[in-house]
This record gives sequence, C-alpha cells and structure tokens, in this order.
Amino acid sequence: MIGVDGGYATIPFYESFGNDYLARQAEIESNARSYPRKLPIALRRGRGVVVEDTDGRDYIDCLAGAGALALGHNHPIVVEAIREALAQEPVLQTLDLPTPLKDRFTRELFDSLPEAFAKDYKIQFCGPSGADAIEAAFKLVKTATGRRGLLSFGGAYHGMTHATLGVTGEPAPRRAISGLGGEVQFLPFPSDYRCPFGVGGAAGAKIGADYIEFLLDDPNSGVLPPAAMILEPVQGEGGVVPAPDAWLWRIREITRARGIPLILDEVQTGLGRTGRLYAFEHAGVTPDVVVLSKAVGGGLPLSVVVYHRDLDQWKPGAHAGTFRGNQLAFATGAATIRHVVAEGLAEHAERMGLRLMRGLEAIAADFPCIGDVRGRGLMVGAEVVEAGGGSVGAPPASPELARRIQHECLRRGLILELGGRFGAVVRFLPPLVVAPEEIDAILERFQTAVSAVRGEATRRLEPAAAAL
Repeated sequence: MIGVDGGYATIPFYESFGNDYLARQAEIESNARSYPRKLPIALRRGRGVVVEDTDGRDYIDCLAGAGALALGHNHPIVVEAIREALAQEPVLQTLDLPTPLKDRFTRELFDSLPEAFAKDYKIQFCGPSGADAIEAAFKLVKTATGRRGLLSFGGAYHGMTHATLGVTGEPAPRRAISGLGGEVQFLPFPSDYRCPFGVGGAAGAKIGADYIEFLLDDPNSGVLPPAAMILEPVQGEGGVVPAPDAWLWRIREITRARGIPLILDEVQTGLGRTGRLYAFEHAGVTPDVVVLSKAVGGGLPLSVVVYHRDLDQWKPGAHAGTFRGNQLAFATGAATIRHVVAEGLAEHAERMGLRLMRGLEAIAADFPCIGDVRGRGLMVGAEVVEAGGGSVGAPPASPELARRIQHECLRRGLILELGGRFGAVVRFLPPLVVAPEEIDAILERFQTAVSAVRGEATRRLEPAAAAL
C-alpha cells in the first residue's frame, strides 16, 4: 500500500503483468478511450485524495475526475447528501419540472455568485456535460443577437461535441471532422512563456488586445460581427495558462462596447478551483454568460448556463434534454457549493496552490527540463522542455519526456494528466480538500519521478512553503 506520508514503493505498469479489467476494456470498448492508454490502472475505490486500484495499490489523485471532484472521493458531505435525497424517494429525472432539490441547488448556486452578477441573471439547466452547456450557450447568444459567428482563442478547449470542437484549438480531434462550428475566428491568447508575439508579460497581452480591437473595427478584416466571444479564464487543456487580469478586463471592455456577448467557460475553473469561487472574480469582470459543470454537480453529472436576463430570447422548448433534471446531482451539487463556501475552500485552494507552485519551482531549479511553472489556485501546470534547446524564446516542448515523467509518477503512486501544446505540460488538479502534507507528498513523488527520468542525483526537497 502507498501512503501519503512521503513513503512509497515503485510499482510496475499493469501491462507489465496484465490486468483483466484493462484487457476486457480494450477488447470491447471504443477505440476513442484515452485515459487508460496513458494511465493503465483499474480503480476500485477512493477516499479523499487517494484512490485504490484493483490490486490494492494506492495513488494520490491529481486528476480528480478532470476537476469534477472538488471535495475528493466519497466526501462525507456528498455521501450524506445522496443518502438524504434517496430517503425522500425523489423522481430521479424530472426534465425541467421544479422540485425542492432543484430549487435548493439553484438558491445555493446564486448565493455563491457575486451579488451584482446574480441579481440580473437567469439559469438554464442542460444535459450532463460541460459541452452540452457550451452548445446551449451558443444557441442562446445566436438567438439573442441574430448573428452566426463566434470568436475563440488558440489553445482553447470547450468540449468534444461538434460545435464545441469548432471553437477548440486542439487539432487532433478536429482533423477527421469537417464543417466544425461554422464561422469561428481564432484569436491569440496571452502567454508569458510562449507569447504569440514573442514579447510576453503585460506588453504581449496589450498587443493581443490591441489586435483583437483592430480586427473587430476594421471593416475589411473579414470578420463579421460575432454572436459572442468565448474564453476560459484559465486555459486548462491548453496548458494551464491563466488570462492576465488586466487583459481580461480589457477584453470585457472591448466586447461590451461592441455589443458582443462574452461567454466565460468556467467548466473547470468554477467553484473554488483557482482560489476564488469563480475565476472571473480575480479580474472583477462581469460576463454576459457563464458556463458551469464538473464541480458544481458535486461529482455527479450536471451542467448549467447562467446568463444575463436580456439574452433570454428563447421560445418555450428552444432548448431541452432528458437528463437536465438529475435530482441526485442537485442534492450533491447544493451540498458541495454550501461546503466549499462555508469552509473557505477557495481560499484554501489558493494557499495550497501557492505551496504546490513554490515546491515545483524548487524542483525546476534542479531540473532545467521543467521550463515553466504556472497556474492559479489548485490548477497548476509544469511545462516540460528540451533543456538548453532553442535560441529564441522558450525552449522546445518535450512531449516524450513529459510522458516518461507521467509514467514514472504513476509508478510512484501519483496520478497526473498531460495537456498543452504537444502534450508537454504536466497538470496538477488535486481535490480542493488536499492537505499540506499531501501537497508535500505530491511534490516528493514528482521530484523522484523527474530524477528517475533524467538519471540525475538531486537534493532532497525541503517541505515547500511550510508556513503557508
């Protein structure tokens, strides 16, 4: 068994000795499956930040359902919410009929939003996934504006449905599909490490905003007035790239002045992940539309669109879906929102994220292959590069080295995902309830994995930011 107190045993991959669950899955499940190819484990149970596989091995889970499990695995608050809901013998699926559980979830969600935002906004319940809600948001703004086009950003990830792929920058899932998303214009997203203009910092962000403003005002730019702009306050799959606050504020000014609805995709950042309950609060902006899923369901499938009531031009039945009335998700979502707010878990995420980033920066000081550490709250990325490579700007990304580090982490009982350009960014998304000693265990396992891959001796990592 692998604990989280710093001690662990190196374990082999399942393919080294076979696993019946993975073998049966490979035989009968879609070729589109992805996680078992990179993380070849079969899971039996979980509690807190730790999961156990079918052979009794423990892993610290820094994937947490791609950020959906804000309170970790089988948190007592979530388990009790399910028990209480089932005791009421609810109709488990109610389409869009009102229920006490749905009403309580709605009240908890709106109470968690900034007051100035919540008072003028309405909610649309969607299908189970974030992509369903993004699709609904597109229908909403196109109906309200009468326009067709959308503005998105390089590095964006908004889902795997047809329309959401159209505004997603990742090329691999797009190549085989034609006619994606209609009229979509991709724009440069600011990045200090890989600035699209080779400048970085505030200067690079300003150039990008100036370019967007020019593009929208130039009558011959080829860009028609769009139905909306969509962006992530922190690009997750795109490599954990936070939008600078000043840039996001400027983007809000640009879109508002031109009557362009601003959609913020908070599917992964929402409910405390970035150190605020909602990531748009860092910049103090008020979006027209916010899309939420993952954490707001308390780990069960639920997605919503919260939008300014002026956009509510839909006719009855204009958007529907069988599974938008998931009563258990309303129960777990309401309990999770209430617990995150009451226990100050957004602030805790900010502290633990800082502890994690400081530790990763210390590791990067020993290993030049860790080219950049960035993030916000408990949404952190470490970009793996060819150490010493490149003569201009950041060194080339090293996806192969990143994969080897991911594999070595798994062998040491640490589940991590990759993302970013070329899949070279190691992503850390632990549950918001992660404790300081668990952060230190994550750092130690990551350090030894990097050391094993590089074959380099290194000093023992001191506890990171022990005073935090």
